[in-house]
Amino acid sequence: MPAYLVTGGAGFIGSHLCDALVARGDSVRVLDDLSTGHRENLPAGVEFIEGDIADPEAAQGAMEGMDGCFHLAAIASVERGVTDWTGTHRVNLSGTITLFDAIRRTDKRIPLVYASSAAVYGDCQTIPITEDADRSPLSAYGADKLGCELHAKVASHVHGIPTTGFRFFNVYGPRQDPRSPYSGVISIFCERIGRGAPIAIYGDGGQTRDFVHVSDVVAALLGGMAMRPADAPVFNVCTGTATSVLDLAHLIASLVGKRLDHSFQPPRAGEIRHSLGDPSRLRSALHLNDPVQLRDGLRPVLAWMAASR
Repeated sequence: MPAYLVTGGAGFIGSHLCDALVARGDSVRVLDDLSTGHRENLPAGVEFIEGDIADPEAAQGAMEGMDGCFHLAAIASVERGVTDWTGTHRVNLSGTITLFDAIRRTDKRIPLVYASSAAVYGDCQTIPITEDADRSPLSAYGADKLGCELHAKVASHVHGIPTTGFRFFNVYGPRQDPRSPYSGVISIFCERIGRGAPIAIYGDGGQTRDFVHVSDVVAALLGGMAMRPADAPVFNVCTGTATSVLDLAHLIASLVGKRLDHSFQPPRAGEIRHSLGDPSRLRSALHLNDPVQLRDGLRPVLAWMAASR
């Protein structure tokens, strides 16, 4: 059976990927420092290594005997990038280069599939956003993710390492802890609206996002591992459907059968007004199914929230 390393595998997206790999009979090893992930997220049979991806020895040891690497470990917090610029850079970019270097030092060029982010686009004015849009990140996180893409090209063209990158838009699903500073608006809204608590909407609620279910992200990652390309491609992972924050809140309230208790707060400085991706290149390359509709994707999130209370 093939063996895969998943960095950040105890986290939200990583644990869902581990579920899928184990379900199809693959051998899975996880490297995670548990700064945001949880060991209980992992399915039975996964080999777990607690360690730092930016530590060359840890990365080298974790890579031994693997047939491929899914790189999902990151500090996905814009605020942390402001308050701990060098620390987040060490994980988000130096950690990625450390993994490429670990592969370079092995006796085979195993493929690496990695998470990039829609944050590389910054406040893109061309909607929907294609992969060819200008990359102009407005945060340290987005800048580091763009750096990952550039170093992936180096890994591919200089060292012969097959790489595939995915620019995640707004990912949601079960196990996205609403108490975490890394959580998205969906997990926060589902938790608060589900228990009848009020929510705050910053600005007028008309800002839109492209919400993509974690199962669609996992499908893209698995498809990317099968590609083994020579040209270091990068794809949007999105739905191509825009949903406003206010409409999202009303939809969640309708699904839980509760009145929406909300207040409007001043807009947050620097918030991007509209973010909508074009998924056509991804679907064409990987022949993926249509994405999960938001209403259908919210139901398991709400069920997980209710069971976690």
